[in-house]
Amino acid sequence: MTNIGNRIIVEILRSPKKDEMYLYVDKQEGLKRVPEALLERFGEPKSVMTLLVSEDKKLARADAKEVMRSIREQGFYLQMPPVRDEYLLDLYKAPTEARY
Repeated sequence: MTNIGNRIIVEILRSPKKDEMYLYVDKQEGLKRVPEALLERFGEPKSVMTLLVSEDKKLARADAKEVMRSIREQGFYLQMPPVRDEYLLDLYKAPTEARY
């Protein structure tokens, strides 16, 4: 594991099958500890970026402490797409009427 003190060099991988789904893995270990079943559902991972994560690091949609803990314990952190409110999706899909 690429530990530098209380930090980890993390590679972030994007799923080609599901928008906004990402895998965070230790850069040195790569996908070694990611279960095969997850990789099948995830699709062929596409590298997005590599970054140094520490407990106080601000991440866009993940808690750095949770990311680090998950990588240490199971070898990866899976970031799921944000939950969309169903009513907003219904509004988006609903036809709109032009009113003049």
